[in-house]
Amino acid sequence: MDIFQIVGFGLVATTLAVVVKKQRPEIALQLSLVAGVIIFLLMIDKISMVILILGELAAKANINIFYMTTVLKIIGIAYIAEFGSQVCRDAGESAIATKIEFAAKIIIMVLAIPIIVAILESVIRLIP
Repeated sequence: MDIFQIVGFGLVATTLAVVVKKQRPEIALQLSLVAGVIIFLLMIDKISMVILILGELAAKANINIFYMTTVLKIIGIAYIAEFGSQVCRDAGESAIATKIEFAAKIIIMVLAIPIIVAILESVIRLIP
């Protein structure tokens, strides 16, 4: 039951951050950031398992590994950008958080172009 451990850790970290925030807000932000990184590191095994399974499925379905890699990069960018923007929001910098999200959307769009082109080329080949 990993989720119970993660939620318990998150609640303890949140309680500590709230208590510390009154006296030292900069330490509370660092505590929050470290807690987020620790939770992410706890999930690395799960993430690697998902990537392995998706790779095996892509191989069985004869899907080009380039497309699968691109999709995984897009998912990673979305998660990292969400984490970064939430840290900025926790620090009271919602304007920077919005810019991070905007940059992530642009990067995702750029990464998705080869997939979009491949889909359009397939559709064009189907049309006589």
